[in-house]
Amino acid sequence: MQIDQLKRREFITLLGGAAAAWPLVVRAQQPAVPVIGFLGSTSPEAAAHLIAAYRQGLDDAGSRNVAIEFRWASGHYDRLPAMAAEFVKRPVAVILAAALPSAVAAKTATATIPIVFVMGADPVRQGIVASLNRPGGNVTGISQFHGELGGKRLELLRELVPSATTIAVLSNPNNPNAENHLRDVQTAARSIGQKIDVVIARTEAEIDAAFARAVRERVGSLLVADDPLYSVRRDQLVALAARYALPTIYYAREFPAAGGLVSYGSNSSDNLRQAGVYTGRILRGERPADLPVLQPTRFELVINLKTAKALGLTIPLTLQAAADEVID
Repeated sequence: MQIDQLKRREFITLLGGAAAAWPLVVRAQQPAVPVIGFLGSTSPEAAAHLIAAYRQGLDDAGSRNVAIEFRWASGHYDRLPAMAAEFVKRPVAVILAAALPSAVAAKTATATIPIVFVMGADPVRQGIVASLNRPGGNVTGISQFHGELGGKRLELLRELVPSATTIAVLSNPNNPNAENHLRDVQTAARSIGQKIDVVIARTEAEIDAAFARAVRERVGSLLVADDPLYSVRRDQLVALAARYALPTIYYAREFPAAGGLVSYGSNSSDNLRQAGVYTGRILRGERPADLPVLQPTRFELVINLKTAKALGLTIPLTLQAAADEVID
């Protein structure tokens, strides 16, 4: 009898130990949810539709079971290095670097965690990748080609406002691509004999001052350089252009959609979707070094006719016919 009790006691102890250990084994078998660090140079408000596009790209790549942590600089690029360091310390599985300042901070912070960028500047020219076809290292992504289109925007603006003897260019020197963008615009200006006047805005307050200065200088129109700060302050820029009756061209369709006159550039939502696809492929085991940097194959001309009418502008029929979207 004592032997049976002893065996029963041993069996219960063994069963209890197995029951206690079993949930641990099951938990250990559950795959960890990968975490993506989204390093944004703009703000969640300005990028809401882009985040949706990025998530769609992840879905398209079959990466639905992921977590995304967001950090936003809201145009204050000096905050980005500390944010990137947070992701490295965590560490995250992939860093999505939205815009050139974010890509610079992420690349400086890590040479091992995969980085997928989306930027308007030339990533080779900026030293982010070795080449477009073979980026090398831990970085790849999508070049939106916004910055390289400054010369084309200048030509479009001159066609829209041929009476403008001087065209102002709004630029943010805190952007690593500002100098290259200005050089491209200046080259285009010389080739068509157009006088330009560079006005600087590094902050929200300086945007107001830059518009006031442009008006004092009697410029005929304005070209806004590709910059995350200007995306954050989109409504402010559009409102100032309307207040001063200053015909303005932008780099993304979100501006004329918000009431701006015209934009010329690639589709930002599609670019973020592609970045989501690349992120998903990396999470499945592909290496950034083997994924060539993608470039847009088409660019959108978007014209807001209601704004043109308010400015007293007649949009040439040739431009209206060439436009990808005309907003009435």
